[in-house]
Amino acid sequence: MNRNTARVMLLFMVLIIGMANLISIGETKKQATPKKNPQIKQSVTVRLGIDRIDAYSQIFAGKRVGLITNSTGMNSSFQSSVDVLHEKTNLVALFSPEHGIRGAAKAGDSVNTSVDEKTGLPVYSLYGATKKPTPEMLADIDVLAFDIQDVGARSYTYIYTMAYAMQACKELGKTMVILDRPNPIGGTMVEGNLIKPGFESFIGMYPIPTRHGMTVGELARLFNAEFGIGCDLVVIEMTGWQRTMNFEETHLPWVMTSPNIPTPDTALVYPGTGIFGGTNISEGVGTTRPFEFVGAPWLDAYDLAEKMTALQLPGVIFRPAFFTPTFGLYQNEPCAGVQLHVIDKKTFLPVKTAMSLLYTIQEMSGDKFSFTRNGKNESSIDLVTGDDSIRKGTYSLHELYSLWEKDTDQFKAMSKKYYLY
Repeated sequence: MNRNTARVMLLFMVLIIGMANLISIGETKKQATPKKNPQIKQSVTVRLGIDRIDAYSQIFAGKRVGLITNSTGMNSSFQSSVDVLHEKTNLVALFSPEHGIRGAAKAGDSVNTSVDEKTGLPVYSLYGATKKPTPEMLADIDVLAFDIQDVGARSYTYIYTMAYAMQACKELGKTMVILDRPNPIGGTMVEGNLIKPGFESFIGMYPIPTRHGMTVGELARLFNAEFGIGCDLVVIEMTGWQRTMNFEETHLPWVMTSPNIPTPDTALVYPGTGIFGGTNISEGVGTTRPFEFVGAPWLDAYDLAEKMTALQLPGVIFRPAFFTPTFGLYQNEPCAGVQLHVIDKKTFLPVKTAMSLLYTIQEMSGDKFSFTRNGKNESSIDLVTGDDSIRKGTYSLHELYSLWEKDTDQFKAMSKKYYLY
């Protein structure tokens, strides 16, 4: 065999080995790559109202702008809405709701007027001496924008800060702009009763259900038309949001909406277990799982969990739980009760679940259970639930379900014409 023939044979062998390796690698990749599951939907990109500000530049052109916001006001790239509007508009003032412009103030604590450190702009408090913007606050403003993440519950005060601002805009001839955001607990499920006349408060200004199923932009449209505000209103809509979505399905960043709503999971249970704030039962505030823990020092955790499990409520499991709040009700006092583990967010009914839990705890507790009063000597549960039937024990649980479902149906029929998505 001459030298040239040997070289040809060597190259041929290398080629054969290389091809074999390529085939082997290809087969390995083929085996390692999982097939696409047709049941898994592709993620939908949601663009917030603040993400679409450039498409609405004409609204702000040549206008002096004010912004009601807090730490939840940011775009999908984590940029503060304050910074976005400061860059793109003539932003001249900021307005702070409950919990403050940075979201650090405790529930119910007054918020003071201040100056924003980064922009040097004045920050007017809407949770102190006044909850409604005054003529002096709006004197140098043409357009008042609102960008705050709501949680989908009637008793959360941000939507009433929005309503008061809309009233002020109507009275003073200003334009109100809502930068819309998702309802983090979805837009299809509606639960609870409507507030009765005489029970209105800052945790329930208008007759809407406990879980209203609307975005802030949709609520603004409803408030404006149904409750006689009639301001010059512009809603900058989202794109990509669907009513069936839980917050995790939006793939948007979550910022805690207040000190005791740290996660979307908390937001989901809050419309229900928030009612315990009107009783001497701890709703878990002062723990790392607020509104998921419910209990009191005298309760039998195992008995309560067993009774709640027997009700077979959808989408939730009740685990016997023991916790010690570090602040608030029963501070440093061991409590026993249950933790709500939501296993199906699509079927879980927070309001129905919480009312079932309340009735069960009342029956177990006897004279140890009581409803509480606030600093104005008002019955807290009356304000939370929007009437006095719970405190008075007017209805059985099943009667209550039936009555509240009628309220829900009435609201859904009325509110659908204000849906944007």
